[in-house]
Order: sequence, then C-alpha cells, then structure tokens
Amino acid sequence: MPFFITFEGIEGSGKTTQLLRLLEYLQGLDYQVVATREPGGCPISDSIRTLLLDPANDEMASRTELLLYSAARAQHVVEFIKPALAAGKIVLCDRFSDATTVYQGEGRGLDRKKLEEINEFAAEGLTPDLTLLLDYPAEEGLQRARERNQVGNLESEGRFELETLTFHQRIRQGYLDLATHEERVYIIDALGDEDVVTERTISVIDRFIASRSSA
Repeated sequence: MPFFITFEGIEGSGKTTQLLRLLEYLQGLDYQVVATREPGGCPISDSIRTLLLDPANDEMASRTELLLYSAARAQHVVEFIKPALAAGKIVLCDRFSDATTVYQGEGRGLDRKKLEEINEFAAEGLTPDLTLLLDYPAEEGLQRARERNQVGNLESEGRFELETLTFHQRIRQGYLDLATHEERVYIIDALGDEDVVTERTISVIDRFIASRSSA
C-alpha cells in the first residue's frame, strides 16, 4: 500500500516531531514506512541542503534558491522517493513541492506559473497523496525555531530563521491559502501539547488509510 505523505508548515510548527511520531505509529501497525526530508534525503541533495540553509549565504538570489531546491528535489525523487513507492512503502516526507510554492512564491514573490512548471519538472509529476499542514502562529514558531537552533548548535541551518516576522506571516498565510485550493491538504492545529497534536495527526491518517483501503 504505497502512499506519499508530506508534512508542511512554518519553521517551529512541530512537523518534524509529528512526522517521527507518525513513523513510529505506522511501523507499530506493521506498515512498511520510511521517513525523509527536503531539502536532502540522499547524499547529493544533502550537499545542496548545506548551501541552502547556511546563514552565510544570505546574498543568495531568489532564483538561485529556487533552482537549488528544485535540483535537490529532482535527485531526491529519482534516488529515494520513487524507488520506495515502487517497493510498496509509505513515504513520509518533511516538506516537498508545496514548500517551494509557498516559500519562493509568497515569500520571495516569484512567478507562480513558473514555480508550478519547475515543480512539475523537478518532481517528475509526483504529487503527494496526502499533505498534513501543521498550522502554528508565526511569531511563536519563529521563536521556537531560533531557540531550537541555539540549543542544538544548529546555527548553520538557520538562514530562514533570520527572515523577518512579516516574511514568516506571509508563509503561514500562503500555506492556509494553499489548503483552500488543494483537497489533499489537511490542516492540523499544531497548538497545544505534542501528544494532543499527535492524536489529531493520527486521526487524519487513520481516516485517510481507511478511505483508500475501501476504495
């Protein structure tokens, strides 16, 4: 039962934590499931990730950023995601094309039609079966992300945390707007205790798998 399930949300929304909890839950049900992330997921894409998220690269042009994300995705799809799906596995991915649509579209102001064309090309037409959008207030998420990077000594991954609050508010709104146009996108309220958010996430997953199993 191969499914491609992605997690989206602003920095600090808790999507990575919830993805790992869902991985454990599905493995406990004896599903074949793997977890991955973007940018990254394979050696070449991980190298590109280092360039993209390094705060030292604050002069990176928006089009350069877009093309690097797309290059990382192209390799990730070919080397990891499609082979896993072909093997019948559930693939959980921390960010995918929706992140490019929102961050480079709403965040950077790049042309939406061009973004769609580049996303389509980079992903070879691959679209998630289900996208879980972890919705969280931008100000709180940004603060959480910055604290996480400081505690974990992850300053080298903090380029987007250096953006303004207004930027992150645009990103959150961009995700919410996306959810109104894409039926595969489910909004998960990410406020509250992590266990409660996990319950909300699992509820959506259980309904999704049941609907696909009975189809």
